[in-house]
Amino acid sequence: MTFQGMWADLLPVGRRADGGYQRFAWTAADMQCREWFRAGAARRGMDVETDRNGNLWAWLGAPGPDAVVTGSHLDSVPGGGAYDGPLGIVSAFAAIDALDRSALRRPLAVVAFTDEEGARFGVACLGSRLAAGVADPERTLALKDPDGTTLAEAMRAQGHDPSYVGPDPEALQRIGLFVELHVEQGRALEAPVGLGTAIWPHGRWRYDFRGEGNHAGTTALADRRDPMLSYAMTVLAARKRARLGGALATFGRVHVDPGGTNAIAVAVTGWLDSRAPDEATLAAVTAEIEQQAAERAARDGVTLTVTTESTSPEVSFPRVTLDWAAGVLGDPPRLPTGAGHDAGVLAAAGVPTAMLFVRNPTGVSHAPAEYAEEADCLAGVAALTRLLTAAAC
Repeated sequence: MTFQGMWADLLPVGRRADGGYQRFAWTAADMQCREWFRAGAARRGMDVETDRNGNLWAWLGAPGPDAVVTGSHLDSVPGGGAYDGPLGIVSAFAAIDALDRSALRRPLAVVAFTDEEGARFGVACLGSRLAAGVADPERTLALKDPDGTTLAEAMRAQGHDPSYVGPDPEALQRIGLFVELHVEQGRALEAPVGLGTAIWPHGRWRYDFRGEGNHAGTTALADRRDPMLSYAMTVLAARKRARLGGALATFGRVHVDPGGTNAIAVAVTGWLDSRAPDEATLAAVTAEIEQQAAERAARDGVTLTVTTESTSPEVSFPRVTLDWAAGVLGDPPRLPTGAGHDAGVLAAAGVPTAMLFVRNPTGVSHAPAEYAEEADCLAGVAALTRLLTAAAC
């Protein structure tokens, strides 16, 4: 099946009426994506295994050490675009089709990491984090989605035994090289394809503001302990601190209890996503946001609890691997990214890793307008094929 055929086959899975995607981990849409992956592997004579953490591996030949691995993820953020993640999987299969199999001298695999976006349980790159041993299995399995379902329960519901979840050094040790192709999540590329140099440090923090519920129509302003005021000020403070510090800070998700139009909230929970060019800047900006939130909460008679849900350090892709890839591809543009990726988790774990980015003319990501021209996608496949050929043949 051609790149275009594979893309058309996957496109309807989890698609919403507004054109966005809802492919959360361990849901029906995720299971459909997994079946699509297995079917694509079967057409190519590749054996598929599901590892202890739910990641899918399709092997061309027998699994073995010093393998060349490529892939990405299939899950999405709420209402996300079609390209973030799936482009890397479709391109991986297309590159397998373009290879001269008779020339292979190293094992070759395509991997689909589970729950890269963290949209359902709140922690990104769960599949790769667990495998790398940087996510605590007990804490991770206890994570709950908005409906109260734990990750362990979600896994069991889809036939995966969570009792084996945890570090998987054997899986990582057999990777001699990992290459992830991904749509650009910005508009920095002028060429069709670029090489990733680094991933900014980033993290997610949960802000729990708790006040006193009351009647919106009868409670004097001076008598209120309104957590919404504290939360609203924190959103504005985050934007200002990020702008002054040269960082990024976003409150993109909020839960209000009880959520009545004519009621003062009892509690407001907001989730902060923050990223910066270096770890010192990230630490300074997030500390300033928390301090301002605490000061405002105290003035409002509101309690505040801040919980770190995940943090990822700055990752620079190995210079040797980067220079090798640049030589194979004729020195394409190089660029860092503020977006997290499974490739970053593997690189931090010591796996030789490279990233390819395919140009995004809209500059939009995590939304339906995310896009890549077909010609640029095919250029990405060609670049990936050259890297896999140089490494494995």
